[in-house]
Amino acid sequence: MNNIKQMLGKRIKEIRKRAGLTQEKLAELAGIETPSLSNIENGKNYPNYETLEKISSALNVRPFELYLFEHFMPKDQLIGEMMVSMQNNEVLTQKMYQYFLCIK
Repeated sequence: MNNIKQMLGKRIKEIRKRAGLTQEKLAELAGIETPSLSNIENGKNYPNYETLEKISSALNVRPFELYLFEHFMPKDQLIGEMMVSMQNNEVLTQKMYQYFLCIK
């Protein structure tokens, strides 16, 4: 799932469900049509900025939070990205190791 429209839709759906809202209720709160929201959540359509603001407001989140979907990335990709970052940054490597010791 590397298509931004699909990841955004999945993220909106995730937040909507966490808030206990149906598509119909979120669409009503955001002032958009239910089929439009469905198409956004299914990654078929990308919302314009106004619609994105309406959805984020109805979900009580800031617009940028709709784009926090790193947790949808495959585990191998996340680990690879972390490894590259740590290889290039000694301070980050030390901090990550300290964090690891705290949570293991």
